[in-house]
Amino acid sequence: MNAGEFDWIATGFRPLAAAVAGARDLRDDAAVLPVSGLEHLVVSTDVLVEAVHFRSLDPAGLVGRKALRTNLSDMAAMGTCPWVYTLGLAVGAGLDAASWTMEIAEGLALDQREFGVGLAGGDTVRSAGPSMLSITIFGRPGPGGVLGRADARPGDDIWVSGSIGDAALGLRILEGNLDTARTTTALVDRYLLPQPRIALGLALPGLAHAAIDLSDGLLQDLGHVCRESGTAARIRLDTVPLSAPAAVLVADRTVDVPDLLAGGDDYELLFTAPVAARAGIEAAGRGSGTVVTRIGDMVDGDGVTVLDHRDNEVHLETAGYRHD
Repeated sequence: MNAGEFDWIATGFRPLAAAVAGARDLRDDAAVLPVSGLEHLVVSTDVLVEAVHFRSLDPAGLVGRKALRTNLSDMAAMGTCPWVYTLGLAVGAGLDAASWTMEIAEGLALDQREFGVGLAGGDTVRSAGPSMLSITIFGRPGPGGVLGRADARPGDDIWVSGSIGDAALGLRILEGNLDTARTTTALVDRYLLPQPRIALGLALPGLAHAAIDLSDGLLQDLGHVCRESGTAARIRLDTVPLSAPAAVLVADRTVDVPDLLAGGDDYELLFTAPVAARAGIEAAGRGSGTVVTRIGDMVDGDGVTVLDHRDNEVHLETAGYRHD
């Protein structure tokens, strides 16, 4: 680490760790976090890579916030309260390292205040290639325990939060692949700054059987739940919730709803729950200020089937984003 990187830590990141017990003011090689009284500690890591998960033109502050929010979304899917996080930052070639790093720190500061988390440590390096951000987040389970992907059961309802496909449309707008004449900046905002459903996620243990956050597309992520649970899923195309801007694009046939099911970066929650929990799920949605929608059910078998309004199967070309 060179002198400049010490300056970035002292100026940009040390203030983010001020309220974290055990962070040691980011002056040591590691944090020493007090975890007495915790039966479990929930941990997740996400990596964002330039030109894969964000564009070089995206504002650095928003890139930092997106990196943190993708991890917060993992906490939400586990029904867990986020606590602290660590940051690995590789500053790509050709960037003004000091400026870019400080913008990242400023963005993180905004979300620390909004979501009540703190920085516990990390590392900053220069990269000869693309910029990268890696965040590891730690969370405390609530009294209802944690959720996972493996406990969905035949007969469960399938629910999703918010709306589907907005971020994928926002990326197409930014890349110049979609006519924006009849859309709004709301779609671009959904791509640049996802909304982790923390409050809803914390309300789901005890109501839901399984949950996942939608990062790689609804169909692909629902497929993960099916595989882990040993079940199949049926979703109904006409029940998939769309935002007003997305609905406009569907209505004028600029895009199709099946395309939106394969779009990534939604960071909504998909979860399954017994029919008896419907009233509780709807109350959890109202209590968290989050729209929740039933879009199908879990059944015996394997895989995901998409049905139209006449219950005919819809055959899709792709299920979603793949990391390989």
